[in-house]
Amino acid sequence: MNVNKNKKLNRPISPVKILIYILLCVLALVYILPLLWMLSVSFKTNGEVFANPFSLPEVWQFKNFSFAWNNGKLGIATLNSAIVCGISLVVSLFVGAMAAFAIGRMKWKFSSTAMSFFLIGMMVPVHCVLIPLFVRFSGLNLTNSLIGLILPYITFSLPMTIFLMTGFFKSMPKELFEAACIDGCSIYGCFGRIGLPLAKTGMFVAGLMTFVANWNELLLAMVFISDAGKKTLPVTLTYFVGPYSTNYVQMFAAIIIAIAPTIVVYCIFSNQIVEGLTAGAVKG
Repeated sequence: MNVNKNKKLNRPISPVKILIYILLCVLALVYILPLLWMLSVSFKTNGEVFANPFSLPEVWQFKNFSFAWNNGKLGIATLNSAIVCGISLVVSLFVGAMAAFAIGRMKWKFSSTAMSFFLIGMMVPVHCVLIPLFVRFSGLNLTNSLIGLILPYITFSLPMTIFLMTGFFKSMPKELFEAACIDGCSIYGCFGRIGLPLAKTGMFVAGLMTFVANWNELLLAMVFISDAGKKTLPVTLTYFVGPYSTNYVQMFAAIIIAIAPTIVVYCIFSNQIVEGLTAGAVKG
């Protein structure tokens, strides 16, 4: 055993692996350096940005963040985004998981047709339905309300959620569900006690994709919401750019506040995300 371990340790790394590592390091720098530069700019003054944009701040200006949070009304915008994204996330995951379980594990005549119907929804861009949605929501008095955002967010999140979750449910051994049915478990028990616990990794991946997409969504929020007190975070960020002048340091501070939740979520659930994507690639 020790001889084999020594052989593995002494085995030279192939040039292909070295090249892959170098490319991965370069790719990591491409993604990380702009974030670090943006963080550095958010602590500067406008004069420092124009004089030397790539240097560290001479005096760290923490007031940029307080101005962006208070005067820029990022607090209420963050709360609105959290409400909209939270409700959309819970509803889309629950409804999507039920639909995926019905398609992936239950045998019925139109399961393939239903799956095709949901996949078509992934190919419909939001721009195509923007005007019909606005006209219909105006007739129902759903414009200028958070409910008017939550409904389309759920609708556009369901196809991807169902697509991902169906692969996880299909990969589960059917013997588990057969044994549960023999023991008297209902279809709802199979879904809640067996299906959901085994598909929690897929729920992490689908939930993260839903959260990030809805958190960064701008078009629907800008068109449907006119009340400043109901604006979401991406719309509020546009107010930092004026038609004649822009306060760059405060704008970058606001952007840092806006992207912080998604970065925190990625850092916390990174292992579950990789595990879910790998499981989906192998089993789905």
